[in-house]
Amino acid sequence: MTKNQKIVVREIEISTFIRNEGDYISLTDIAKYKDSERTNYIVQNWMRTRSTVEFLGLWEKLHNLNFNSIEFDAFRNESGSNSFSLTPQRWIEKTNAIGLVSKAGRYGGGTFAYKDIAFEFASWISSEFKLYLIKEFQRLKDEENMRLVLGWDMKRTLTKINYKIHTDAIKVHLIPPHISKQSANIVYASEADVLNMALFGKTAKEWRNENTKKEGNIRDYSDVTQLVVLSNLEGINAELIRQGVSQSDRLIQLNEIAIVQMQSLLGNTTVKKLR
Repeated sequence: MTKNQKIVVREIEISTFIRNEGDYISLTDIAKYKDSERTNYIVQNWMRTRSTVEFLGLWEKLHNLNFNSIEFDAFRNESGSNSFSLTPQRWIEKTNAIGLVSKAGRYGGGTFAYKDIAFEFASWISSEFKLYLIKEFQRLKDEENMRLVLGWDMKRTLTKINYKIHTDAIKVHLIPPHISKQSANIVYASEADVLNMALFGKTAKEWRNENTKKEGNIRDYSDVTQLVVLSNLEGINAELIRQGVSQSDRLIQLNEIAIVQMQSLLGNTTVKKLR
């Protein structure tokens, strides 16, 4: 999964992206702080030093099981000499490196590096620039984390909107008087699974059996669109219960409604903003 974003450091726009849970920052953009017309030369000039080659090699050894150490040793032995040169593309191809990424294209292309490596390059460019880069990058990550927290809160709120309406209908119309708490819980769980089957096509137990390594339940891993529909289904199921519709008939109706609502909401821009 790749997610592109930009930060501005000392009036320079710097591209970033996320790949396989790793944050990558454009070395090409960072190099503009030194010379906007010769960014490729600056990156290559940094890579030809022995200290850089050793740093890149150590990073790969710590993070990359497929790193080609033999090719790395050859580069390290040659590094520092007047005739030695090294491009990002050559480094990646020869050593199977993952810390650097070379992207083609006039817009959004260039050399990207995992954040640890990008900060090292920025330090070589300018210690002051490195500090501003770290500050702006951290601000970006803080904003992302805040959006995740708000998104989680929004999800939990959506699941609660019609929950009481649903459980009240079950309590009044489906649970006999003087029933034990354990038996009542079975009824509640059964009706919850009616909604699960209608929307997700599986019960809570079936989901748990398929996802033994995940914590929480099927609804914790639902997207906003599914939770909006789930909230709607709770209200509709509550009304069908009051009307005395059988559980099997309710399941059929709720499934049809879920399909229609999901198709309608998938292209809804307002719902997308909640994600």
